Amino acid sequence: MKKQLLLSIFLSPLLWLLSSPVALAQCSICTKTAQQLGEGPAEGMNTGILYLAFAPFAIIGYIGYRWYKANRS
Repeated sequence: MKKQLLLSIFLSPLLWLLSSPVALAQCSICTKTAQQLGEGPAEGMNTGILYLAFAPFAIIGYIGYRWYKANRS
């Protein structure tokens, strides 16, 4: 039961991010810049922001998983 709960806690945000058709991951300054660039480059900029945001979350998730695994007993 605990394993299923832990798995759902980690996978729910990931599945939510991957299933959203349009992820708005821009601050107000980036939004204005993207509006000036046009449609194509704005989508690339949005994808880059999401890509850069994924790495810290993956690292923190891995550290949290290892911590949980070490302190489980």
